[in-house]
Amino acid sequence: MSRIEQLIDEIQEYIDGCNFQTFSHTNIVVNKEEIEELIVELRMRVPDEIKKYQKIISQQDAILNDARQQAQGMIADARNQIDVLVSDQEVMQVAYQKANEIVEEARQQAEIIVNNATESAEAMKQGAYEYTDRLLEHVQNLAAEALNNAQAIYESQSQTFKAIYDTCNENRESLKD
Repeated sequence: MSRIEQLIDEIQEYIDGCNFQTFSHTNIVVNKEEIEELIVELRMRVPDEIKKYQKIISQQDAILNDARQQAQGMIADARNQIDVLVSDQEVMQVAYQKANEIVEEARQQAEIIVNNATESAEAMKQGAYEYTDRLLEHVQNLAAEALNNAQAIYESQSQTFKAIYDTCNENRESLKD
């Protein structure tokens, strides 16, 4: 489990452990400093996770370069074999035919290596993107939940203060009568 997932679990446990607001079964009281500390650490960790997956993605270039170098080496070997076999007309024709076969075989092998490396790198890249998206979605959902809770608390407190104000106003009016 990554540190980001641990932080998300800690935030969820913290929210689950919060006390309910007085006279409410849906609103909770949140210690702003504690939740902010968890969110700050989460923000600091997300770029590290993204860098980790970017490194994996960047390795695809190394894989492709290695495949290209192997292909170029095979082609160079084939050309060297062509040079060695060319001694006279008859041998030369056989050498060209053999060299063309070797070059074609090397080209096919290089194409297979490059295709496999590209597919593997693309799969790693897609996996990294999907994982990062899931993490960001989870964080976004937690933020939305915290925002909704804060708005509900504000609404509840505003209504309470309005009721107190109205009661005071009514009492003052009744004193005047």
